[in-house]
Amino acid sequence: MSDINKKVGLNIRKIREEKDLSQEKLAALANLHRTYIGQIERGEKNIGLKNLEKIAKALKVNIRDLL
Repeated sequence: MSDINKKVGLNIRKIREEKDLSQEKLAALANLHRTYIGQIERGEKNIGLKNLEKIAKALKVNIRDLL
């Protein structure tokens, strides 16, 4: 995958861990599947804007914090 996917994934993981959330908990808060969260964090999936917004809301951060 591209560098942007890896960067976004690492940012999501960093913020998720800072908030002491598991991938499973984040997935539940964002109404997404846990394996999808893992794939995003590893940069394996190209995340869509709607899902990026769901994750940002679940993490209570601005989308730009994930970019």
